Order: sequence, then structure tokens, then C-alpha cells
Amino acid sequence: MGNLLKTEWLKLKKYWAFWWMTGIIAFIYPGMNYFMYSQVYKDQLKNPTIGPLLRMIPNPFTFPEVWHTVAYISSWFVFIPSIVVIMFITNEYTYKTHRQNIIDGWSRTQFLVSKMVDVLLISFLATILLFIVTLVIGYVNINEKTGNIWAETKYIGLFFLQTFSQLSLAFLIAFLVRKAFIALGIFLFYFFAEAIFVEFARHKLNDIGRYMPMDISDRLVPLPRFFVRSEVQWNELMSQINSHLFYTALLIALTWGICFWINAKRDL
Repeated sequence: MGNLLKTEWLKLKKYWAFWWMTGIIAFIYPGMNYFMYSQVYKDQLKNPTIGPLLRMIPNPFTFPEVWHTVAYISSWFVFIPSIVVIMFITNEYTYKTHRQNIIDGWSRTQFLVSKMVDVLLISFLATILLFIVTLVIGYVNINEKTGNIWAETKYIGLFFLQTFSQLSLAFLIAFLVRKAFIALGIFLFYFFAEAIFVEFARHKLNDIGRYMPMDISDRLVPLPRFFVRSEVQWNELMSQINSHLFYTALLIALTWGICFWINAKRDL
């Protein structure tokens, strides 16, 4: 396993797209959260109709609510690390490095395990960035602290699971297609098409969109209280987390199960 990790890190650290995307994420996570805080939340506080209602709930950008808020806003951009995953795995087939790994003595299973490690690593790095951004934003508003700083840190773990699940789906598409731009096109089309369908199904089809692959993990980090219109809706969103935790774990197992099955059957 140590040799697999070392080999994959050597590939990853020399891959310019990985560092570019990491830089983009490092910019977008704090940038978008700052925008939501300064241009949306602060502006709404000045609204004579909505402002008094917002003051009745804790500031979503201070502890402990900030863990939930930043995780939710950052989850909008999970497609960015997904692009890295797609490009990284398709490069293995473009440059035939997957064959070289097998020639060097790796088994098919070891090769796929190494790719799973890559997806885990990218998910972990995205989560670390989220953790740092959340701490910074929370401490900027420390004077408005409403509770235990670490009370809602469960959303860090939920964000990691959400990211790993959706990056695994991106990996599956890339693994099946093997062509970077085709896989990227399919993934981005599906990503936005599902979002449209889920919103439609929420109002017209008894919310069956909650069982779609992306939305299954999206509901691990539901709307923060700041965005919720009623207490009934808030309680409903919170009640879905545990069931979607199970669905997400099941989906991850199914996704990688398909990958290992295909990897064992098809030609190199």
C-alpha cells in the first residue's frame, strides 16, 4: 500500500491541473462565502421586512452555525474537484500509464485501489480547505458567538462524505468513457440536468428527485436555517440527514463495486 500511495502522489504532485483546480477551490470557497455574508446576509439584515426576522435566529456566519453554512455554500462547487478526478483518470488511459502499472507488477485490484486513494485524497484536501475557511469566517465573527464553537462540526464529516460520493460518480463516468472531454461533457451535463430535474420533482413529482445519485449526498448538507422559510421545512430537512447518510454509503459502495467489477472483466 505504501508503494501505491507513493506512486500516486508522484503522479498527482506533477499534474498541473490538480494544482490549478486546488488554487481555484482555495479562492472560491472563501470568496463565495464572503460574498454571501457581506452582500446577501448583511443586505437582508437592512431589509425592513426580512431584517427583524433574521435577527431572531443566530447569525449563520458565526459559531456554531458557520460550520453548516460554509459546508452548504461550498458544496455548490463540488463539480470543480470532479473535473480533476475526470482528467486524472482519463489521462491514465490516454498515456497508457495504467498498462505500465500492470507491467510493473501491480494487479488490476491494486491499480483501482490506487485510483480510489486519489479520489479520497482530493476529497480530503477539499475538506481541509473547507475547515480552514470555516474557522477564519467563524473567528471573524467571534464577537457574535452564540454557542459552542465545535457544536456543528459534524458538517465537516458530512461534507467530506458528500464530496467523496460525488467524486466517485465522476470517477465512474471517466472510468467507463476513458476520453477526457467526452467524460467531462457527460458529467457536467448530468450534474446540471439532475439539479433541474430534482427541483422540478420537488414541486411536481412528490420529491422523487431525492433518490437521484447527486441529490442523495446533497441532502447530507441541507439548507442552513438562514435560507429556510419555515420551522416545518427546517425540521423536515434535518430529519432526512440520517436516511441520506445510509443512502450515500450505499451509493458509494455500489459505485466502487461497479468499478471493480468492470475493471476485472474488461481488456486493458
